[in-house]
Amino acid sequence: MIGDGRDAKLSRSLSGTNLARAGDYNLRTVLQAIRLTPDTTRVAIARQTGLTAPTIANITTRLAEMGLVRINGRKQGGRGQPALQLRVEPDGAFAIGLNIDRDHLSLVTLDLAGAVRSRVTRPVAFALPEDVAQFIREELDSALATGGVDRNRVLGVGVAVPDELGSISLPGLPPSYGIWAQTDLATLLSPLMPWPIHCDNDAATAALGEAEYGTAFENPTFFYLLISAGLGGGVVIDRSYHRGATARSGEIGLMPDPSAGIADAKVQDTVSVSALLDRLAAQGVTVTDVTRLDPLEGPADAIVAQWLTDAVRSLVGPLTAINCLLDPDAILIGGRLPMPLILRLAAGLTEALGAIDLPVRAKIIPAVMAQDAPAIGAAILPFLDHLLPSDSILIQAGR
Repeated sequence: MIGDGRDAKLSRSLSGTNLARAGDYNLRTVLQAIRLTPDTTRVAIARQTGLTAPTIANITTRLAEMGLVRINGRKQGGRGQPALQLRVEPDGAFAIGLNIDRDHLSLVTLDLAGAVRSRVTRPVAFALPEDVAQFIREELDSALATGGVDRNRVLGVGVAVPDELGSISLPGLPPSYGIWAQTDLATLLSPLMPWPIHCDNDAATAALGEAEYGTAFENPTFFYLLISAGLGGGVVIDRSYHRGATARSGEIGLMPDPSAGIADAKVQDTVSVSALLDRLAAQGVTVTDVTRLDPLEGPADAIVAQWLTDAVRSLVGPLTAINCLLDPDAILIGGRLPMPLILRLAAGLTEALGAIDLPVRAKIIPAVMAQDAPAIGAAILPFLDHLLPSDSILIQAGR
């Protein structure tokens, strides 16, 4: 039996709203409509949002005065005066994304249209806070200049970090890495990046980025599988990120892995870039750049092939649960693996799950934002806070 749609209207919050909040939400909604449909018109926006024509006219005029949208000619055809075409002004606002992970640091700049204006990634094993600060000192000015970013129009900095960055055990983890448990990111970064700092889990930012700029309109409910130094996951339901009761949803990497045949084994003990590099190193193969993992020759390729086989084995159980419990449109794979390996893993998982009698089975595909996804998703956090629509905008904060 298919639901009648009433569930989509239910909410845990009983908070009301006021005219100021509703007005802000409407402005954000119109901006989102223009961002998602370049060269749209006021008539099309009114039809899409249900707002009145005068309201749309007032909001679009205000957005233009703010430098966030621009007129891009007139739509030809039809009767009467040709309608004005609207699109976002890419230089109207910018954001910076920083990804701090156990094997690399990444910095990106993003414009309002969602284009990555510059990016830099530095392989660093278990970077300490001072290493992150040095990375920013060396790369920030260049990244802003390369991207043509106006500092005065930067809304903020989004930072993506794995949960329990300094404490979850991975191959090669140094004792000094535990300092991250006592490090406040805002305190570390504010002297170097004089904008609001927004921090979130790396898998969450990757999933949020996919929800805003990726495949979410074709696949509004999806599970994002982030394969980096560790293994993370993100749950998006109807294009809204679901955090769970304790903000730890999607922790697929920490699920037990009975298929490994080792006591207390976790899924990320097999399915992670760290685990793959550890296998290669054990056979005398050193890889300094994970993007060069495929193709490899000789014994190295055999190691990668065996890792893919084992990764499929470790993921079949969790992905079976995700299919049956969430019934998503898709399972998306992103992270630090090069695209050829993501495609091979997706094909292997599709075949393995196809052999199981399941009531539902989501397609398994690469994420649109597979590479640098946490950094790009982190850069979206300031846009979400300042410009893009969210139900939280309507909620009256408790006092």
